[in-house]
Amino acid sequence: MSYPRIIIIGLDGVPLEMIESFAATGVMPNTQSLIDEGVLRKMRSSIPEISSVAWSSMITGRNPGEHGIFGFTDLFERSYKMRFPNFSDLKAAPFWEDWPGKSIIINVPSTYPVRRMNGVHISGFVSIDMERSVYPQSLVPKLNELDYRLDVDSQKAHSSMELFLADVDKTLDARIRACEYLWDYTDWQTFMPVFTGTDRLMHFLWNAYEDDCHEYHGRFVEHFRKIDAEIGRITQSARADDVIVMHSDHGFERLDCDVNINFLLGREGFLVFADNEETTLKNMCGRTRAFALDPSRIYLHREGRYPGGCVSDASAEDVLKDIEDMFDSLEIDGRKVIRSIYRREDIYRGPQCPNAPDMVLVAEEGFNLRANMRAKAGYEKGIFTGKHTLENAFLLIKGINDAKIVPEKPEISDIRRILELHNPALADNRKA
Repeated sequence: MSYPRIIIIGLDGVPLEMIESFAATGVMPNTQSLIDEGVLRKMRSSIPEISSVAWSSMITGRNPGEHGIFGFTDLFERSYKMRFPNFSDLKAAPFWEDWPGKSIIINVPSTYPVRRMNGVHISGFVSIDMERSVYPQSLVPKLNELDYRLDVDSQKAHSSMELFLADVDKTLDARIRACEYLWDYTDWQTFMPVFTGTDRLMHFLWNAYEDDCHEYHGRFVEHFRKIDAEIGRITQSARADDVIVMHSDHGFERLDCDVNINFLLGREGFLVFADNEETTLKNMCGRTRAFALDPSRIYLHREGRYPGGCVSDASAEDVLKDIEDMFDSLEIDGRKVIRSIYRREDIYRGPQCPNAPDMVLVAEEGFNLRANMRAKAGYEKGIFTGKHTLENAFLLIKGINDAKIVPEKPEISDIRRILELHNPALADNRKA
């Protein structure tokens, strides 16, 4: 059976408005051509709107309650010990393990460590060890020759923006070299590179994007111009019947201040430490009724779920209602902080729901929610000038036969389903 090829290009964090602006003003002319020929939609991210959850939802086509990834961090069962879920914890198969033909997967976040698959897989953030980040391992010497980098060294931005930007450039250049090498490496059916330097730039230099006079505005724009040139190379090398998908995993916007959820829970008596000098999960007092994990996942300190849990099933609803009232009324300098408050049952479905947070908060514009246990204030301003958003990711598809397949208001978990609707053979193969 013959299957059409699929090209998926990920631009981490890029909001719809930025893509439209850069395309219309000539910064990204190849992207403009795709917009002219395809279907462009505003897309909703995952809840919470972070890369580990969003990309896991994209590659599986599943809800977190099914794929089991709720954040970058989690706790071991019946413990306060922190763990960092990775690709081995994903409870649903990524598309490249279900779809026919070989896949080339480059830099998809939260897919470390790699495992045997039909094709090539280079994992993305968070990848720790090169040997466990590449399948097949025989590619490692070539990637080293290409000076391939697993990610931008974002720590450099804390000491020197020039060093950070130089690293962003080198990482992008190496990513492009790898894409060009792997394009002809094997006879693939799916080719998927993800560019994550976009997210790093927007966190540290969103103000440079907004301000034409900012000293780094030109460097910011040039990064997107360079990505667009690679998009042009890919589209020009594509076959006439290839389906081309471009998308982000969440949106972005200006950041005014960070809001420390655990500090606020402590201030209102929901989170209590046995020793205020050691504000850690393992030092929570038995009187603690709720705590948060990054970025804004709130967990009730339930009996049976945690060693010192005190919240019974009978009292859980009252505690949740009190927390909702607290955050719904939260204001900073007269501005409402929380846009939406979601209960577990509002957003999750599937067998992994017992591991889900009891509540997730989504912030209003300008506010970034954090679960820093050691925070000394309810809100503060850090080095970041940009933050993730839920509602304004983008989805661009060229080459589908029926544009009606693409929902007017897609969510990130819809992408796989859209492609399988376009070509039912993909879904048939998965069912088989």
